[in-house]
Amino acid sequence: MNKEKRREILERLRADNPEPTTELNFSTPFELLVAVTLSAQATDVGVNKATDKLFPVANTPQAIWDLGVEGLKEYIKTIGLFNTKAENVIKACRMLLDKHNGEVPENREALEALPGVGRKTANVVLNTAFGWPTIAVDTHIYRVSNRTKFAMGKNVDQVEQKLLKVVPAEFKVDVHHWLILHGRYTCVARKPRCGSCIIEDLCEFKDKVE
Repeated sequence: MNKEKRREILERLRADNPEPTTELNFSTPFELLVAVTLSAQATDVGVNKATDKLFPVANTPQAIWDLGVEGLKEYIKTIGLFNTKAENVIKACRMLLDKHNGEVPENREALEALPGVGRKTANVVLNTAFGWPTIAVDTHIYRVSNRTKFAMGKNVDQVEQKLLKVVPAEFKVDVHHWLILHGRYTCVARKPRCGSCIIEDLCEFKDKVE
């Protein structure tokens, strides 16, 4: 795929959704951090159902720390891996209170040092809370990037590096959201909805379906 085709794809995605954002409900960087931590191997819809009850009660590191692991579990027990996630969130709250005055750091190294936070979560927080041009590659983005031939790689790290290389600066802040939404609703895993895809003619997937 050449750069002209990539630009056309990005321009169409931008025209279709000029101000994309996450489907996770949040109002502060800390709420986003918690929501993204909970979203691993879970749906955004499922996470929102839990956090819509949790955040009105506790939405700061101190408030969630005060709930304790067992208290937090009551709010998130409908989410997969909730036992581990509860422990990680509580530990992260303690670290935020001890090392960052209860604020979410706008720093990759500091974010990745938090329990339960890996590179992908840090990328989402830096991008969505702070406007950094980072690209978090999840299963949707990995699939879309490889299937369309937009940015191919054998693992999520390779796809991330390729995207950072080939996506022009003006699109970098939003491309993560466009690709994830495209993968979630159009370029779905089992049977992509090629017939209703706005970039079908630009996509280089060989086995297109109606």
